[in-house]
Amino acid sequence: MSGHNQFELLRQRRFLPFFVTQCFGAFNDNVYRQAIIGMLFWLGVSAEQKTLYATLAPAIFILPYFLFSALAGQFTERTEKSTLIRITTAMEIAIMSLAAVGFVTTSMTVLLVALFLTGVQSTLFGPVKYSILPAVLHPRELTGGNGLVEMGTSISILLGMILGGSIFAMTGAGGPWVAGATIIALAIAGNVASRAIPEAGAGAPGLKINWNPIPESIAVLRLARRQLAVRNAILGVSWFWFVGTVLTSQLPAYAEVYLGGSATLYILALALFSIGTGVGSMLCERLSARTVEIGLVPLGAFGMTAFLLDLALARTGVATTAGLDVAGFLQQPGAWRTVADLVGIGLFTGLFVVPLFALIQSRTPKSEMSRVFAALNIQNSGFIVLASLSALAVQRWLDWSIPQVILALAIANALVAIWIFTIVPEFLMRFLSWVLVRTLYRLRTRGIDHIPEEGAVLVVCNHVSYMDALILSASIPRPVRFVMYYRIFNIPVMRWIFRTGKAIPIAGAREKPALMEQAFDAIDAALAEGEIVGIFPEGKLTTSGEIAAFKSGVERILARAAAAGRPVPVVPMALRGMWASMWSHRDDRMGRMRTPRRFRAHVEVVAGGPVSGEGVTAEMLEAEVRALRGSEA
Repeated sequence: MSGHNQFELLRQRRFLPFFVTQCFGAFNDNVYRQAIIGMLFWLGVSAEQKTLYATLAPAIFILPYFLFSALAGQFTERTEKSTLIRITTAMEIAIMSLAAVGFVTTSMTVLLVALFLTGVQSTLFGPVKYSILPAVLHPRELTGGNGLVEMGTSISILLGMILGGSIFAMTGAGGPWVAGATIIALAIAGNVASRAIPEAGAGAPGLKINWNPIPESIAVLRLARRQLAVRNAILGVSWFWFVGTVLTSQLPAYAEVYLGGSATLYILALALFSIGTGVGSMLCERLSARTVEIGLVPLGAFGMTAFLLDLALARTGVATTAGLDVAGFLQQPGAWRTVADLVGIGLFTGLFVVPLFALIQSRTPKSEMSRVFAALNIQNSGFIVLASLSALAVQRWLDWSIPQVILALAIANALVAIWIFTIVPEFLMRFLSWVLVRTLYRLRTRGIDHIPEEGAVLVVCNHVSYMDALILSASIPRPVRFVMYYRIFNIPVMRWIFRTGKAIPIAGAREKPALMEQAFDAIDAALAEGEIVGIFPEGKLTTSGEIAAFKSGVERILARAAAAGRPVPVVPMALRGMWASMWSHRDDRMGRMRTPRRFRAHVEVVAGGPVSGEGVTAEMLEAEVRALRGSEA
């Protein structure tokens, strides 16, 4: 899979039919909602009726997420996923048929009932949308797969809004029939695409359904809070919806009042944000080197803050022009700054949210994943409502302008990001590790797919430089508990990174025997919890570039696990190209203070197939690592 890229998924049956299905769903939802707005303008209803719809519609669509997400999570958990997707797309055909009746009869009551049912259908589809990806994708494909889904969703929403908003403008009296036929045709197309989705299994086929939504909603919310990193990843995704809701709700008036534009300029602003989100989502796989790299989350958060801040300061006064089309706006002073800000916000939003989805998927047990995503939907809907009410409150009661709202959003985004990274330092630690590794080296990996997706694993590797643990962390998709010499563990600045990464300090038996025993106990406990433990069996950095003899401590680790009735597989790994690093012992102390001999030097991490931990010796593992490293130090 070394030459794999995310676009190859679009040619594979395990992903493409699902991708097409979810794009049709997002596209159709927005065609429908925008077509209702277009019908209201076509009918010439009063401003009060338009305001009533604008207030009721989001609430009607969101309400099912509060009421039925917990039930949807349970159904998704116990039902084969492709079957459930076909059921939901069949529901969409029936719902859109009802909506078509509403269009033809111009009945807002029917249209709002259909909108509620659309919310129910989306509630049922939500958990399976993300829980199916870990079932059909390899862990190293999760970031790329999520990037494609987010890109497809963003573009589908944009195109759906454009088409839905233009149906009545283009067709006039035929609008009701065209709108009804369009949404039914799109629903049928989504159902046809769903029939090509291969079976993906059920997470917990024997799960007993709790039909009471209130206690079950509380139960799934508690389930989502078991792991600190997952809990705060969910919080981060919900915050993404908060930011997106506030920003997109301001864009129509912002485009008209502060950019001096017509309705088409609002579409441009929305398109820039959507395209930026799609590009950012697609960049995640390349920037993460196909791992679940949560170090991108702080980068995304800080980038969002910077561009939101610039957008707030770019135009603080009302525009002196009005009715500008896209070409006219782009000729105005400062127009391209606004364009860059909107694209930048979207781009860093993509970098922020895609790794969070991948983190939730990679660290949640498959038997609980659908319910965890149901909890995410409940929390998301709460944040969307909170965002709408907050924006309305500060504008109505505090008389804030739109730039002031955006400025407050930028400040709030920075504060929320800092808070999340404070309570879960792993995000910031991974960010610093990612910056260090990607700045100093060009990292290439081979054989990483040999590392099991779950369960206890012992990783053994040659020890060349002080950066070895960070490089392996950047290469292995799962979190790794590294065992390292306590003096390296205590290096200033790096110590915070190692401690946050739950590294295990160790010392020699003659040096600090108590610390050594504590280390072996911590290793055994970590393996018992199903974690990956990484060790450097040489016991110290190489002083010659060659691999030293592996010490017997690795045998003791494996023997303890086997004696407890839980033998652990061993994955041998080798670092290549690190001997030339400034962080190795190749030079004397003064020589190591220089810039790396080859800035952004090529470094390779090679992993071999798992070896049974029963009966393996240090000499056998040393031979495996030597073979993987070859002649290149």
